[in-house]
Amino acid sequence: MRIDSSDLPVAVTWIGEDDADPAVVLPGGACRGPEYLGDLAGLGSTRPLVVLHPRGTSRTGGLSRGWWTDAEDVAAVIDALGLEAADLVAHSAGTRLALAAATRFPARVRTMALVTPPAMWLTGSAYDGDDLVVDREDPVVAEAIRSLMEDGDGDSEEEFRETFLRQAPASYAHWTTVEQEHARVGAVSLASDAAWFQDIPEDVTQRILAAEMPPALVVGGDRDVLTGVRPVLDYAAALGAQVEMIEDCGHYPWVEQPEAFRRVLGEWLARIS
Repeated sequence: MRIDSSDLPVAVTWIGEDDADPAVVLPGGACRGPEYLGDLAGLGSTRPLVVLHPRGTSRTGGLSRGWWTDAEDVAAVIDALGLEAADLVAHSAGTRLALAAATRFPARVRTMALVTPPAMWLTGSAYDGDDLVVDREDPVVAEAIRSLMEDGDGDSEEEFRETFLRQAPASYAHWTTVEQEHARVGAVSLASDAAWFQDIPEDVTQRILAAEMPPALVVGGDRDVLTGVRPVLDYAAALGAQVEMIEDCGHYPWVEQPEAFRRVLGEWLARIS
């Protein structure tokens, strides 16, 4: 069931064999090049995956119309796949897109797996990242955390990329060669990131929380300084979702704890297929 993306508003990448209905993957960033997802720790061997390249990424181009409006692109991909409803796998900022799709097009989203979601915006929970056990004695990690808490994003594309890389060590439970190499994968853009958050309805949280959500799995990292832990647990509860916290893990579980990630997501996708 390969699809021709020439008529789609966004580009897509297919991962895995085409012997089953694919899950649709929504990357984060916002609008980070989906290459940073890799093959999601081999998840495509469990279910084929169709990875969306959001507006504002290199293969699709342009700029996002805001994540609430860009939910229309998710529906377009589901249409192109010939599915009545799709299973979504979303990471980080992409979880907002998943929630928008489930709220605006409820008949088109069968299930959601929401990986390390930013959560405080939805629930208002207090941030507890300062209490998490991470490698704060590493001066590179300590500087990354300081920058994350105190610095802005930069005023130019070059500064935005430099800030992203400077803060990257705070995104992982540990800062080894594996994480250092991963942090450099997938382009980020100040203009694309800013566009992602434009034209969002003022009552968006109320709309989402009032919607009848499909079955959902929330996957968090117990050392994810970007999201904290309690906000993610509260987020899952607000959505009526199952929650799995992966141990010794930051914001990128398929990189940091690939076996645990593959097991958790693989079991979820296998159960609902």
